[in-house]
Amino acid sequence: MSQSTASATNITKRPLDWGKGDGLIPAVIQHATTGQVLMLGYMNREALQTTVQSGNVTFFSRSKGRLWVKGESSGNFLKFVSIVPDCDDDTLLVLANPIGPTCHEGTQSCFGDTVTARAYQLAFLSELEDVIAQRVAEKPEGSYTARIWAQGSTRIAQKVGEEGVEVALAAVTQEDDRLVGEAADLLFHLALLLKNRNLSLSLVVSELERRHAAKR
Repeated sequence: MSQSTASATNITKRPLDWGKGDGLIPAVIQHATTGQVLMLGYMNREALQTTVQSGNVTFFSRSKGRLWVKGESSGNFLKFVSIVPDCDDDTLLVLANPIGPTCHEGTQSCFGDTVTARAYQLAFLSELEDVIAQRVAEKPEGSYTARIWAQGSTRIAQKVGEEGVEVALAAVTQEDDRLVGEAADLLFHLALLLKNRNLSLSLVVSELERRHAAKR
């Protein structure tokens, strides 16, 4: 076995079936944060190796007959996060973070942005937590998040209480858009409070799922 073949095998922890596609394997690219399916491409051993080593998702272009780094012309790279084969070891699922739109038509996904709706909007909560963590770590000047964080858990908890009251008041005295805005403020401060306790919104969702399953 050549060195490049061995390295490509080690990437996925088990041998891949390169024979079905004459040395090419389909690679489904999925947004690492939102879960949105971004595009489908094909990889050979060298493209897989290059993806992992360079950090930029790389394909074998069947039309160009060569390796093709997504974004090499547009600058809209796909930053590699992880990779896993399917149960038959003949298809790859690649998680990546897109830099700019993935599709040449300007949409986030090559399958159109209409598929982003509800599920991906909810998945933005994970991205929100990442932004909070970044603000807390970097403490950029003028950051509201960093300022509230520096005031400690008591102040953050107080803000959650205040925002909860504002949500309740908006529900009975304000228009829908005001209620949505106040709910967004509450959700943000709740995420910040959970972060302060090294917890996450995903744990809250898991608890809701557990309760739902228990009532079935």
